[in-house]
Amino acid sequence: MDKQQIAEILAKPYAQQLLNGPEPARFAYDGLDGDPRVIPIGFWVEDDQIVIATVPKSAKVAALRKNPKVALTIDTGAFPPKVLLLRGTAELELVPGVPEGYLIAGHKVMTDEQYPGWVEGVKGLYDEMMVIRVTLTWAKLLDFETTIPKAVEDLIQEKAAG
Repeated sequence: MDKQQIAEILAKPYAQQLLNGPEPARFAYDGLDGDPRVIPIGFWVEDDQIVIATVPKSAKVAALRKNPKVALTIDTGAFPPKVLLLRGTAELELVPGVPEGYLIAGHKVMTDEQYPGWVEGVKGLYDEMMVIRVTLTWAKLLDFETTIPKAVEDLIQEKAAG
């Protein structure tokens, strides 16, 4: 899948809603033991990358150094579901302090009253953070209105054909 195709998917209204909404991403990677991991995690978008910040000594950072291939899912719990499926390659960058994007991503999931105390706590905790930038290599939006999983689409066509 090329960058233009990915950009077209990410530009769709439901994709934008998911990318900018309060739902966490489910971030999948291979652990150092070779077994898969999936974790919920806050994120933000910069240009055409999904960006995450974390503790520099976290297990995911060590694992991503070994294997940078990742997948993410962002979805709603409502019906019909809206699901953004993403795959890409992670790059790591150690940065001083707390990235502004991390603070903005955090604000998506809390009230305005909670935010100042959280920011104070985060800035007091982190002297540095590891920024994980995911360059996307594949994307798919399932909104169950205009797009559905291929296997379901094939089944519908088989049933219609008799």
